Amino acid sequence: MRNTINFAGFNDLPVIGQGTWYMGENPAQRAGEVAALQAGLECGLQLIDTAEMYADGGAEEVVGQALLGRRDRALLVSKVYPWNAGEVDTIEACERSLRRLQTDYLDLYLLHWRGNIPLEETLRAMEHLQQQGKIRHWGVSNFDTDDMAELWDEPGGNQCATNQVLYHLASRGIEFDLLPVCQQRGVPVMAYCPLAQAGRLRDALFTDAVLNQIAQQKGISVAQLLLAWVVRQPGVIAIPKASSVVHVQENAAALEVELTDEELQLIDRAWPAPQHKLPLDIV
Repeated sequence: MRNTINFAGFNDLPVIGQGTWYMGENPAQRAGEVAALQAGLECGLQLIDTAEMYADGGAEEVVGQALLGRRDRALLVSKVYPWNAGEVDTIEACERSLRRLQTDYLDLYLLHWRGNIPLEETLRAMEHLQQQGKIRHWGVSNFDTDDMAELWDEPGGNQCATNQVLYHLASRGIEFDLLPVCQQRGVPVMAYCPLAQAGRLRDALFTDAVLNQIAQQKGISVAQLLLAWVVRQPGVIAIPKASSVVHVQENAAALEVELTDEELQLIDRAWPAPQHKLPLDIV
């Protein structure tokens, strides 16, 4: 199975990384969160994704603590609020993130979602940060097909290194047009909430009879099955959050899961792909 990707300057990066949404919110859980991220690195899950939004910078602080003495082993991603995405504000926001992360550079810096600030202004800021050596690459998040078309029309827009979007088995809308166009342009897609975040959709996936039967036959968990399904797509990397060592080890083991054509057909029948354009799902 194809389980690595060339991404943001990293060759042969595992297609499963580590998300940090909801980390840093409870000081009592910090030691466990740090240990989980470090265990992920030990398992080879090099990509760590965070954002200034998560716990108002608290998640970045957790990541910074986890990466002490290990910075060179990680592909570090953070994100800027859309209202901080002006030409000057982006630079200041990035510097605040770097301080919380206790590092002097990001491998990848993303516009978290599109706001009112013109893309050309954000791109100038990203290019300035690159020139300063504070970021190596930049990208976007929560951009739909039309947004990506506008971005690629901007001077320098073709330097976009990724688009991070919601993608899991119960939310397949990107398969109709956004994912194919990104694949055609060679822009990797980062799948956030690849296990569905919570609530009805997650419950429906984890209790689904077809998924449970396939997982049981393969001797894996439904979560591992869902991760393997997401990263079956060329050019897709998944970033599940795992705040315990056991969960992160389970995520890493999903890299070895191979799904047969028959299994994929069973999954498609139970959870069909979209037949028309759908608005981009955002959590």
